[in-house]
Amino acid sequence: MSVNDQTWQFMQHHLGYSDEEMKLFREDPRNEEILAKTPELMNKTIVLEVIKSHGCNSQHKVGDRIYFDVAGNLLTKLNPKRVCLFALANIVPGVFAAGELMYAGVDPNKMLFKRASCFDVGLRCGGWGQIVMEIKVEDRQK
Repeated sequence: MSVNDQTWQFMQHHLGYSDEEMKLFREDPRNEEILAKTPELMNKTIVLEVIKSHGCNSQHKVGDRIYFDVAGNLLTKLNPKRVCLFALANIVPGVFAAGELMYAGVDPNKMLFKRASCFDVGLRCGGWGQIVMEIKVEDRQK
């Protein structure tokens, strides 16, 4: 597990680190481990798929998909024009867990608790609507 100097230099520029900050960054062995695994994981996409929807003010429908990279960045060009913040808030732990599992070399699609609901409790409980999403990881389409 070795990271070349070009990668370290890229990260320093990408993160805007001074030389002193980069020295601290490089001293943490976890950072080298993550960077060594990153090229392999760059072709993975974390996908949230709406599997249930009723009364959603943002108009999310069953089959809608919301895409993230392994670092947890919303891939805006692939997503619906409107993405509900309140739906995303409750799936954050799942996106984080999927990324962590991939870095640990574990198949994130084996996650047992892979569903989350939006913040809204639905009409019958005093809300407006509700969606349920399921998380999975797919190979990135080129």
